[in-house]
Amino acid sequence: MRIPPVTPRFGALFALLGSLIPAAQAELRVPAIFSPNAVLQQGKPIPIWGWSEDGEAISVEFRGKTARTTAVGGRWKVEMPSQRPGLPDSLIIKGTRETITLTNILVGEVWVCSGQSNMEWPLSRSENPQGVIDAARHDEIRLFTVPKLRAEQPADDVRAAWQVCRPDTVPGFSAVAYYFGVALAKSRGVPVGLIHTSWGGSPAEVWIRESVLASMPEFKTDILDSYPQQKRAFEASLAEWEKEAAQLRAQGKQPARGRPWANWRPSELYNGMIYPIVPYAIAGAIWYQGESNAGRADQYSRLFPTLIQNWREDWGQGDFPFLAVQLAPWDKGRQRSLDAITEKPVESDWAELRESQLLATHLLPKVGLAVITDLGDKDDIHPIRKREVGERLALAARGIAYKERITYSGPEFRKMSVSRGKAVLSFDHVGKGLEARGGALKGFQICGGDRVWYWAEASIDGRRVVVSSPKVETPVAVRYGWADFPVVNLYNLDGLPASPFRTDNFPISTARKP
Repeated sequence: MRIPPVTPRFGALFALLGSLIPAAQAELRVPAIFSPNAVLQQGKPIPIWGWSEDGEAISVEFRGKTARTTAVGGRWKVEMPSQRPGLPDSLIIKGTRETITLTNILVGEVWVCSGQSNMEWPLSRSENPQGVIDAARHDEIRLFTVPKLRAEQPADDVRAAWQVCRPDTVPGFSAVAYYFGVALAKSRGVPVGLIHTSWGGSPAEVWIRESVLASMPEFKTDILDSYPQQKRAFEASLAEWEKEAAQLRAQGKQPARGRPWANWRPSELYNGMIYPIVPYAIAGAIWYQGESNAGRADQYSRLFPTLIQNWREDWGQGDFPFLAVQLAPWDKGRQRSLDAITEKPVESDWAELRESQLLATHLLPKVGLAVITDLGDKDDIHPIRKREVGERLALAARGIAYKERITYSGPEFRKMSVSRGKAVLSFDHVGKGLEARGGALKGFQICGGDRVWYWAEASIDGRRVVVSSPKVETPVAVRYGWADFPVVNLYNLDGLPASPFRTDNFPISTARKP
């Protein structure tokens, strides 16, 4: 699919806009993403941009290199040559009348860390945080948190600054991003900059540029065109709630239900929390999101790749690595038994969403997935074991972004054959071999031509898995981990769990109705 180009941040358009900039805004300045303590991306040209008086001569100096330009329409941009990691240095931006000096600037690996609440989840609320926070003294790791902003139009800047990773700066920072950064800094031996930009409860479409959504008929109809009606419904609900709340308070009572939550406006977080940091040079992005799209998993199979392509197009840095976290197991409060075998196999929109996430790794280059089937909390959508999540993302980065010859993924289904009434499954990312942790293999289902699913017996045969059931004479399809809260235990000997999968292409519950 073709992603339409982003509205240019610089050029003739801004010659017009520059005439509208108030005089108070004409001083030399740079966006907040360029502040003291920043990390610049190594090995790539480094875009640096800002604002000044129209026609002002600008020079940018770093490590003995200078780039020059002239402001057009009150805006300017230069591209500094690529750099290697080294000691902290100063970035100096000079105008005709003013100079900005940014100190303690490092060069290393910069990653965008985005998504919804499980990416936003702070280190202070993760598993056993206090000892980790007390030891978080990492001069080589820098943190930048994009403030929350829901914007109807693209915002040029944010109010934030880079911080050195310290016990007083890290408690409220993303736990997943922190653990990812620590593991990456250790393995690569270079500084790491983490740009955290996430918002709990956000669906994927709010992180995608509006013109991209509008260019695709399905998203225009189902997402953009449906928003005004959703907004009107919210406003009516809010008015009713406010009337009810006022009546109750007049009686000395409190409302029994909470204030209605406003609908997400498509593209609003892209406008407020992504656009302001584009095109800051980065190594890649990590992404933990999907819970809010689980009821639309079939749509997500197209929406998620669109988001990745959108970001890559707008950053203009090629197919940078994009590493996602697969949804954790969660029982949605249904209070089922932890032993899934006691219940009949059922359809699962969360399993379908996990499949959509996995599909993106096949559709697009340099897309990876951290599988966390062993890290979920049956009763909480926010599992607190974030260390392993960050470390598995770092493994994926080492394999995909940095091309280390390591096993960075758990087993992933490749193909199925049938032999003597049994299904034989082959896998990629087997690594040193397969293992069943904690006893016999669990979580496999099998069906025949009638498409009735039964729990199956499964065993490891070398680098393959053999699946069967006395109730299925001729297997047609197999599923693994196909549940909201899958109970599964297939790993490779490198310690990474297998991704849930299905071998069939039967219609799914979240498929778009004609």
